[in-house]
Amino acid sequence: MTLTEISTRSAARVAGLGYAAVFLLAIFANFAVMTRLVDPANPAATASNIAESAAQFRVALAAFTVVFVVDIVIAWALYVVFKPADATRSLLAAWSRLIYTVFLGVAVVFSAVALEVAARDLGAGGDIAVGVAMHAFDITWLVGLVAFGVHLILLGRIMLRSHIGPRWIPITLTIAGSAYIIDTFAHLLVADYASFADVFLALVAIPSVVGEFAFTVWLFARSRASAPTIEHEVASVEA
Repeated sequence: MTLTEISTRSAARVAGLGYAAVFLLAIFANFAVMTRLVDPANPAATASNIAESAAQFRVALAAFTVVFVVDIVIAWALYVVFKPADATRSLLAAWSRLIYTVFLGVAVVFSAVALEVAARDLGAGGDIAVGVAMHAFDITWLVGLVAFGVHLILLGRIMLRSHIGPRWIPITLTIAGSAYIIDTFAHLLVADYASFADVFLALVAIPSVVGEFAFTVWLFARSRASAPTIEHEVASVEA
């Protein structure tokens, strides 16, 4: 076994563990806390909810911050995994994920500002500021998700072009990446987005959950010592 084989398998394990951590932390922070406390149509209720559940909100911020760090590690690990198949696209995919991660970090800062303002109980003006800060959180994250969508599309392209893994996984990743991009532009361009929110949620959630979960399982499978390396798969295709 060569050092390269060890590194790609180890990187696949790191990426798989990172994805598992991101799934758990992001679902908790976004759906168990943020979605429950934030009402985009009612800044006063949002400010009150955040102030009353400040401890939970802080835990959610901490979870998002951990996701921020873990995503950097995932970007590196996936670059190592796919570099033997396509070094150029793998590098671009890594940079795309890092750009998304930067936007996520900025979004967390906006939510921290919302918490600080809500805790001071500044009245109606404070409520508006909390609403604006949380809207900035949403928009910043959504813009970052365009880069994340590009990241998924590039991963799908690498896997399809190099015949790595079951074809339905990269196809689903490509659909998920496209859905993220479409959803962001829908937020920006459709004035009455709320009327179609459930449709867009399904458009994004179904392929992203299925594709990224399957991709995580595939990464763990690739990390096993008995699994063929990416280098060997690429060599067999080229042969």
